[in-house]
Amino acid sequence: MTTDLYDMQGKTVLVTGANSGIGRATALDLVRRGARVHVACRSAERAVDVVAEAGQLPGPGSVSLLPLDLAELARVRQSARQFLDSGEPLHVLINNAGVAGQRGQTADGFELAFGVNHLGHFLLTTLLLDRLVESGPARVVTVSSVGHRQARGVDFEAVRRPTRSFTGLPEYAVSKLCNVLFTQELARRQEGTGVTTYALHPGAIGSNIWRRVPWPVEPVMKRLMRTPQEGAATSLYCATAPELAGVSGRYYDHSQEKAPNPVATPELGAELWARSDEWVASV
Repeated sequence: MTTDLYDMQGKTVLVTGANSGIGRATALDLVRRGARVHVACRSAERAVDVVAEAGQLPGPGSVSLLPLDLAELARVRQSARQFLDSGEPLHVLINNAGVAGQRGQTADGFELAFGVNHLGHFLLTTLLLDRLVESGPARVVTVSSVGHRQARGVDFEAVRRPTRSFTGLPEYAVSKLCNVLFTQELARRQEGTGVTTYALHPGAIGSNIWRRVPWPVEPVMKRLMRTPQEGAATSLYCATAPELAGVSGRYYDHSQEKAPNPVATPELGAELWARSDEWVASV
């Protein structure tokens, strides 16, 4: 890993989608640094390997499983309650899980990429926000994508319907724009609380996020991509770098701050937040 090994001993971190790909690499690196890491994914079976590998690492770091299905908001609430009932602090929340190149609709009637990549993480974050504030200084790191630049905005009617495009990639771009907008708006709302926020592009990574892309396109794509270990570097930078203390609401690429898509305005961020808040409250 290229990121300097800033010590995380005594810190508690929750990583969504930590059973494979970038999330797995991120979680294991944080355990090496001494953190207690909650691996949040849909089933314990999916996390057996990462738990076993973490158990072989030296030092005080540890892993705990947290069931989490971002495609069903009732289950997101259950997962948040399970974590809160543990009484543990939360110093870093890494919203890493996601889907790409898939078509469909969530259990609650939202376009699949929007529902998983944005709305599930929106609800999880807001439910854990008081604990983050209590544990501060704390960070919320959300894995977006350079693909967010392809989105021209957010069609708030379209995100309430099944995926319309054949590839699912236009909807993916919108969901990743929502990750940036959420990060910016959360920073505005949490100013002065000790909670700082970061959105990032990890690079084009050959991970399981592309598993639904048809053969033979998927293996060709992966040969041209970076490894999950390389992709985790920017997530780790945003989660641990001392120089980012007090910096909030920014977008990073290859551990460097970059300007996001110009359509990511405060006005659109506020509207996305208001609608998201209304939608999760109604489920």
